[in-house]
Amino acid sequence: MTESLSLTGRTAVVTGAGAGLGRAEALALAAAGAAVVVNDMGDGAHEVASEITAAGGRAVAVTGDVSDWALGARLVDEAVRAFGSMDILVNNAGILRDKMIFNLTESDWDDVIRVHLKGHAATSRAAAVHWREASKAAGGPVYGRVVNTSSEAFLFGSAGQPNYSAAKAGITALTLSTAQGLSRYGVRANAICPRARTAMTAGAFGANPGDADLDPLSPERVATLVHYLASPAADEITGQVFVVYGKMVALMEAPKVENRFDAAGSAFSPEELDGLLTPYFAGRGPYENYAAFSVAELEKAALATGDLAGA
Repeated sequence: MTESLSLTGRTAVVTGAGAGLGRAEALALAAAGAAVVVNDMGDGAHEVASEITAAGGRAVAVTGDVSDWALGARLVDEAVRAFGSMDILVNNAGILRDKMIFNLTESDWDDVIRVHLKGHAATSRAAAVHWREASKAAGGPVYGRVVNTSSEAFLFGSAGQPNYSAAKAGITALTLSTAQGLSRYGVRANAICPRARTAMTAGAFGANPGDADLDPLSPERVATLVHYLASPAADEITGQVFVVYGKMVALMEAPKVENRFDAAGSAFSPEELDGLLTPYFAGRGPYENYAAFSVAELEKAALATGDLAGA
């Protein structure tokens, strides 16, 4: 492994790392040389930490709910206590409470926003405090990487996931703000929108259609990008959003103005808006865009075009 991709001497905190995508990310960072603080709610955190140490790596487990604001500071403190530094934060922890908007309960909303968005914010805030203080002590930039887990649901919506879609949109905005606010301290922050076959996505993606080593939706494929974004090689990359699955990594472009409509006078009237906007949208249908496709349809289309073919 080249020096620019090595994480030797670095320490990473990975949330939701007891299984699935978080586990794959923790293992990938450890394989690249990082010491890892493995966080999850239950025994999975200890199992993954043991798996890393059995392979010759360094890891400790810290159990707890990421939506507990104090846990963010505890994870950072444990990284410094156990391994002497805090360099990489990978936010992955999340839950699902899928409901159509008309069936959504207050707890369905609160639980998803709390774990996803507040959980990302709690750890990001704690890491930011650490890096800002370290930068002041060093008199210049320090090494810091944040990789947050968003979703294509924030881009296109998801009919049965209003809470999840909103949380992921918030995570994306949090990532962009973090990138801007911490750049002077040397910190780079990016978001990924992964598709990975895990226990949480089993209902959407189903079983692996073939050889597990060639599974186009293997979490390990996503973990490779996380390793890269956490490495010195990615020092010029911050404030970006990547869609990642199969053999593809797509860089998302910032929203653009599609068209502009100007009033003839100093302000619009309803009639003038009707004359401009109604013809412009006529014939498009109520929701004619990429978001109208289900996850299964998108995967089927990707397989047909070769985007999900095995590497």
